[in-house]
Amino acid sequence: MATDNTELFRKYKQTRDVEIRNEIVLIYMQIVKYVAMSLRNIYAKYGDYDDVVNEGVIALIGAVESFDLERGVKFETYANIKIKGAIIDYVRKQDWIPRQVRRFGRELDDTYNILYSELGRSPTNNEIAKRMNLTKEKFAKNMADAAGTMTLSFEELLYEDNFSGMASEKGIGGEADRGIYEKELREMIAQAIETLNPKEKQVISLHYYEKLKFLEIAKVIGVTESRVCQIHSKSMLILKRRLEDYIKM
Repeated sequence: MATDNTELFRKYKQTRDVEIRNEIVLIYMQIVKYVAMSLRNIYAKYGDYDDVVNEGVIALIGAVESFDLERGVKFETYANIKIKGAIIDYVRKQDWIPRQVRRFGRELDDTYNILYSELGRSPTNNEIAKRMNLTKEKFAKNMADAAGTMTLSFEELLYEDNFSGMASEKGIGGEADRGIYEKELREMIAQAIETLNPKEKQVISLHYYEKLKFLEIAKVIGVTESRVCQIHSKSMLILKRRLEDYIKM
């Protein structure tokens, strides 16, 4: 069946009893907390965790309201998509990230893609810094500051509003298919992670799979938090490029 709590969902669909809906929300509350934690490095410096969780709860309630038992998709998958998309949209609209950091992020992304096309490979940090007319020191600092905006940019590519358009080009439609498409994307990203250098792979794995904060990762691998942020930003550039190549296929 679509969910382990099928009968509870059926009962709510029949009665629209708010108490039953709230019971379902409490059962799946961990999804909200999980997604909020997984995205924390996007908003940690600027936003409040509780505000983000509240936004996730609103999305969870909406997911309960609109969930269709007959679509053949697990509620966990459906809710995760809805909650993550809502939180990303919320963070984007808050405009927490300083303007100069956002501007650097856009310029970094553009420069990386230009050099990638010219060189036929991922450019080094020195090559990017030189093209952007930045010293190594200034470039490193900006890369560290841009960790949050680079993550947001990557996540937006996964969950942005034109997702339906991208999916339809691949013959995909509906929430169930969207869950399948997301799974396919995650598998592609996992393959892309394997192409990162050992340090980049370690940072990404510790952050996205072990759910460690940047500071915690720094202690594990024996570098500064700033260095972890730099490595993370570069990794996001590489993974985003691979994702964009996949979407254009």
